[in-house]
Amino acid sequence: MGHTAHATEYKTIERHTIMTKLKKVAILGRPNVGKSSLFNRLARQRDAITSDIEGTTRDIKKRVVTISGNRDFEVIDTGGIDDSTEMFATVKKLSLRAAEEADIILYVVDGKKIPHEEDKDLFYGLQEMGKPIALIVNKIDNDKDETLRYWDFLEFGADMTLPISVSHNRYMNAFYAWLEEHIPERETKEELVLEEDEEPSFEDIVEMVHADDEGDEDRDIKVAIIGRVNTGKSSLLNALLHEERAVVSDVAGTTIDPIDESMEYNDYKITFVDTAGIRRRGRIVGIEKYALGRTEEMLKEADIALLVIDATVGVVELDERIANLIEKYRLGCLIVLNKWDIRDEITYEKAVDDIRDELKFLHYAPLITISAKTGQRVHKILDDIIDIYERYKQRIPTSKLNEVIKYAVGRHHPPSHNGAVVKIKFATQYETKPPKIALIMNRPDGLHFSYKRYLANTLRSKFDFEGVPLDISARHRGQRMEDD
Repeated sequence: MGHTAHATEYKTIERHTIMTKLKKVAILGRPNVGKSSLFNRLARQRDAITSDIEGTTRDIKKRVVTISGNRDFEVIDTGGIDDSTEMFATVKKLSLRAAEEADIILYVVDGKKIPHEEDKDLFYGLQEMGKPIALIVNKIDNDKDETLRYWDFLEFGADMTLPISVSHNRYMNAFYAWLEEHIPERETKEELVLEEDEEPSFEDIVEMVHADDEGDEDRDIKVAIIGRVNTGKSSLLNALLHEERAVVSDVAGTTIDPIDESMEYNDYKITFVDTAGIRRRGRIVGIEKYALGRTEEMLKEADIALLVIDATVGVVELDERIANLIEKYRLGCLIVLNKWDIRDEITYEKAVDDIRDELKFLHYAPLITISAKTGQRVHKILDDIIDIYERYKQRIPTSKLNEVIKYAVGRHHPPSHNGAVVKIKFATQYETKPPKIALIMNRPDGLHFSYKRYLANTLRSKFDFEGVPLDISARHRGQRMEDD
């Protein structure tokens, strides 16, 4: 959206005439952990030099940053803290001085390496300052990195531990959400009302652009179209795109290679992958075996799955196996019952009951009946995708999350384990896409699966998680992922 459109769309724009004292946010950490990359991301420019050479940043850099359109703060990039040389000792002194002057501290560590004892000592010292401090575990570029290393850093006992990948722009929304809790909104003194023919000032345009930039974040949705052969996946893709992009044929298994197609819809970029039809494992030979491997690789990167089921056949065993892939990769899900126009006399209620009975593990997934051939209700799928994605990436504030957990425990206490009392100390959502919630407990092994299901149902009753899997894990404080 260009500036001209903004000038006519926004009739009232706040004129900010008072700038309150800015909060100072200091970025600290040992050399080569990604402090300057994080600084550049916040400053929206490449100013600090970043490289793989330890100790590249030796001076203190400062920039005024705006997030969420109306939250301003000063971010301070410090040099790597290291006692190995006299020069680094001076850098460390300057960095710690910046921490003393700051209101908020971001301590960055390398998530690809095991926790360093020096990091622990430095972090504990910074904690004693009594300021809001987050442990930023950088370089968590993929799920493997998270599995191998992230949980090790919970041993620090930080009030907030955030896994991110600055270079891959991964998990950054959770980071910004935490900052927003500690950065106040900009105070305003008066409003400037624009007449129809009045042009906004340069400052107004800058403010609008910043607001747009924040709103555009995390609006790329990857959607996997999966199902048995000849259920109409390619026809569905063509109907969604309003074009003949994929080959459509009555011959089962026509689509072999996944086909990536993107479209813009309501300011979102939606990328579809029309996957190769999946056959029974015993019939997968040659190129179809290769195609199945490609499908699984694609699912690792997807956010949402459209599970296409043939309404003229209903759910068969292979549908259930394919649906298990959605559970395996923890995707958001919309069940698409295709060929509704040529089904037998089965009613909607009967079709839904059959699917819910056969696919119990996808109880959270909404269902839509369509005809890809005639276009019946296909248009609703795009809105459903966006709604599911917004829920898929939502983060529940820790305070609200613990209120609900406390409410659930008050109604039904966790069952004892071998005669021992089982207690939930607190809960925290440590990840999105999908929402992952950790229950910090005295006896994690004592949490019965039925009670975990009860908590999940309670959370779903209080928050909107339709179409989204909930990942709830019980653990000791500082427990590593490998210990599960």
